[in-house]
Amino acid sequence: MADYLTLQGWLLALLQTALFVTAAPLLVGWLRLLKARLQNRSAPALTQPYRDLSKLFRKEVIVADTASPLFRAAPYVVFSATVVTAAVIPLLAVHLPTAAIADVIVLVGFLALARFFLALAGMDVGTAFGGMGSSREMTIASLAEPAMLMAIFTLTMTAQSSNISHAIDFLLAQGLVLRPSFMFALLALLLVAVAETGRIPVDNPTTHLELTMVHEAMILEYSGRHLALMEWAAQLKLMIYGVLIANIFFPWGIAVESTPTALLLGLAAITGKLMLLCVVLAVAETALAKMRLFRVPGYLNLAFLFALLGMLSHVILEVGA
Repeated sequence: MADYLTLQGWLLALLQTALFVTAAPLLVGWLRLLKARLQNRSAPALTQPYRDLSKLFRKEVIVADTASPLFRAAPYVVFSATVVTAAVIPLLAVHLPTAAIADVIVLVGFLALARFFLALAGMDVGTAFGGMGSSREMTIASLAEPAMLMAIFTLTMTAQSSNISHAIDFLLAQGLVLRPSFMFALLALLLVAVAETGRIPVDNPTTHLELTMVHEAMILEYSGRHLALMEWAAQLKLMIYGVLIANIFFPWGIAVESTPTALLLGLAAITGKLMLLCVVLAVAETALAKMRLFRVPGYLNLAFLFALLGMLSHVILEVGA
C-alpha cells in the first residue's frame, strides 16, 4: 500500500509539473487579453502565446558566428532550471514528493541558476545590447533576491519550516489569522515579482526600444526553438511568482488530500486566484508608466524595507509575545 501511495504521489507530482508548464502560456494570454480590454484595444486570442511558441519551434535556428557552445546550451539550461523550480512549488496539493525535497533556499537557487545562464548568453555573442541587458538584469537581481528571501523567511519563521509545502500546511491548520508581518511580506513579494518577471514599471516585455530593454535585450540574438524556450521560461517564471503569492498568502482551496474531488477544488481555487492576480497586474500596468532605470534601485529598496518590516513585526508581535 505504501509503495502504491508513493507511486501515486510521484505521478501526481509529474502531472502537477506538466500542468504548470502547459498552463503558463495561457496565463500570459489571459493577462494580454485583460490589458487590451483595459486599454480599449483589440484583444488577441487567449491561445495566442501557444501559437507564437508553435511558430518559433517550427522556425530555423540561426546562430551568430561568434557564439560559443554556451550560447546554444543556455536556452535548455534556463528552461530546465525553471521547470525544476515549478516542480517544487505546490500548485494543486501540498503533500507531494517533489515539494518535500526542496526548501525556499533551493528554490531561489534554481531561479538564480537560470538567471546566471541567461546573463551569460546575453554577453556571449558580444553585442552591445546583450551586454547591457545582462548588466541590468544582474543589477536588478542583486537587489531583488534579498527582498524575496527576507519576505519568504517571514513566512518560514512563522511556520518554523523553510519547506514551502510544510509552511502552507501550517497556515491552513491555523486558519484565517490577521498577521501584520504577512501584509508587509506580501507587499514586498509583489514588488519583487514585478521586477523579477520584467513587468511594468520595471521593464516592458513588449517594448521595441533596445535602449530600454532588460530581459528582451539578452535574447535579441536568439531565434527558432532557442527563442521559444527562452520565451516559455519567462512565461513559466511569471506563473511561478503568481502561484507563490496565491498559495503562500492565500492558501485556501489547495488540496491536502490526493482525492479527485480535492484536486479539482484545488485546480478551481488556483485558477481563480491567478485570474484575480492578473486583473490586479493588468490594472497596475495600465495605470503606471515604465520608470527610468536609475529609479529601479529605489523601487527594490522599498521592497526590501517592506520585507524587513515584516520580519521585525513577526519578531516583535509574535516571538516577543
